[in-house]
Amino acid sequence: MTTNEFASRFFAAPVLDPVKAVYDFTIPANKPWSHVVKRGQVLRIIDLEGQQAVDTLFYSVADTSERYSAQDTILNQNAPYVSTGTQLVSNRGRIMATVVADSCGRHDTSAGACSCEANTVRFGHHTRYMHACRENFLVEVGRHGMTKRDIVPNINFFMNVPIEPDGKLAIVDGVSSPGDHVDVLAAMDVIAVISNCPQVNNPCNGFNPTPVRVLVFDPSVA
Repeated sequence: MTTNEFASRFFAAPVLDPVKAVYDFTIPANKPWSHVVKRGQVLRIIDLEGQQAVDTLFYSVADTSERYSAQDTILNQNAPYVSTGTQLVSNRGRIMATVVADSCGRHDTSAGACSCEANTVRFGHHTRYMHACRENFLVEVGRHGMTKRDIVPNINFFMNVPIEPDGKLAIVDGVSSPGDHVDVLAAMDVIAVISNCPQVNNPCNGFNPTPVRVLVFDPSVA
């Protein structure tokens, strides 16, 4: 069965039983995580308490220089947000994964990840040493032989970033509710890397970072 055929099956029947997951882990608030998701497997990310941004990147297991491209993903679908049906495209123009279910509605892929430097510029020098997503990413990609040069613009699952009339991005209260989830079907073997966003200076996490849950399902359960 091809990835597209499996995706079609999944769109028709998007219900997965967590009991049948082959992997199940709760990422604590503020922490990083990574895991290999094989071609045909489904990664589910659950916002356990609502309004929690989940910064996410994907890298090809075969060659980590191939990784998620926000620009190519936006161009491919001619839309700025990620939701059901979005094909996540690599910097080589290949489909890495497809969002096959989404109970939240839309997810940002333009605002990028917070960093100590960005916090300082946006919120003042007193935030310089506060934990940030870029530092989480740096820790996690290092476990897979990568460095800060390999960190690229990411998806912010569950993060609400409307585009204002003047074209600027606004970070406002999240719209995700407790238990909202997104399912991502891998089209190739990928390393999924997450920073469970620690930001407390803007409302992307409701000023209160909380845990999220990740599950992986094999194709046979769909």
